[in-house]
Amino acid sequence: MTIPFPSYFGMNSLPLISGVESRSISPENPTGERANGAKAIPDEKAAASRMGKGWKIRPYINMKKGETAVLADIKGPGQITHIWLTLTDKVYRNFILRFYWDGEETPSVECPVGDFFCNGHGLRYNVNSMMVCVNPTGGFNCYWPMPFRKSCKITMESQHFEDIDGLYYQISYTLGPVAEEAAYFHTQFRRAMTTRENPDYTILDGIQGEGHYVGTFLAWTQMSNGWWGEGEIKFFMDGDTEYPTICGTGTEDYFGGAWCFGETYSTPFLGYPLWRKEPGEVPRHANYRWHVMDPIRFRQDLKVTIQALGWYPDMKFQPLTDDISSVAYWYQREPHASYPALPDMVGRFSR
Repeated sequence: MTIPFPSYFGMNSLPLISGVESRSISPENPTGERANGAKAIPDEKAAASRMGKGWKIRPYINMKKGETAVLADIKGPGQITHIWLTLTDKVYRNFILRFYWDGEETPSVECPVGDFFCNGHGLRYNVNSMMVCVNPTGGFNCYWPMPFRKSCKITMESQHFEDIDGLYYQISYTLGPVAEEAAYFHTQFRRAMTTRENPDYTILDGIQGEGHYVGTFLAWTQMSNGWWGEGEIKFFMDGDTEYPTICGTGTEDYFGGAWCFGETYSTPFLGYPLWRKEPGEVPRHANYRWHVMDPIRFRQDLKVTIQALGWYPDMKFQPLTDDISSVAYWYQREPHASYPALPDMVGRFSR
């Protein structure tokens, strides 16, 4: 029987038998193997010491200063379908997530864990979107589909200045065929100060190959009075030089708002979940935009920038000196180009 075309996609595909196998990795089943969960044996200190084997014995791992833990090491083909984790907000900028596809030497995902889940500035706040959810109190969830053909390795590096107890995580995935057309998931973290002479902030650059851009997260520290979000986002692709092919009309417009926001919001594909304005602090903002329904497709190369612009009293644009961090999310065929060096721990500290 031929299934009607729309039934292959979205929620309409849920009734279809796929033939893939479901697996999940957590500290209770660190390899994800069949019938390998809940095997830990409690010692006298365990909360389940009176209950014995088969109960909640090892729900988390501890991280030593400078340690890199392998959260998942999976043989493919398969696809990551959901990631949940939680940990103290003290390390949101100091724990680094890295994903390696098919044995590659350099990671396709390299990002501070908080920013990967749209909690920027090292702050904890809720996010209610389709691809990333952060729920009370600090429950990180990611629904980006991440296919791989040979292997998937996920690590967490502690660059924190002290040992940390309590990294909880669950990585759900399937084992089964991956379509020939499926590209690999990538993210890249950046941070820089704009200047009056150059108010352009680079979100992504140097991308070579074929793929599509699917998301932007910005953690914006405002260093000037007044409105900060008049700048345009620009997508330079496939040989663009001076002028972009896709150009926005303003920061709040790109993130689905209008007229200087005025309040926070969180929706399935775009949002402004943080506007922090505490006495004695510089204002801090956070925005996300998921290009799920409107991916930015490129064939050869891609560069993404956004301007930091405000207003002078005479209603002319004022270039701003602001502190901006970003995470770019995209899919592309491998290999990927080299990433810029990740800022060190001090270079990631929020103001």
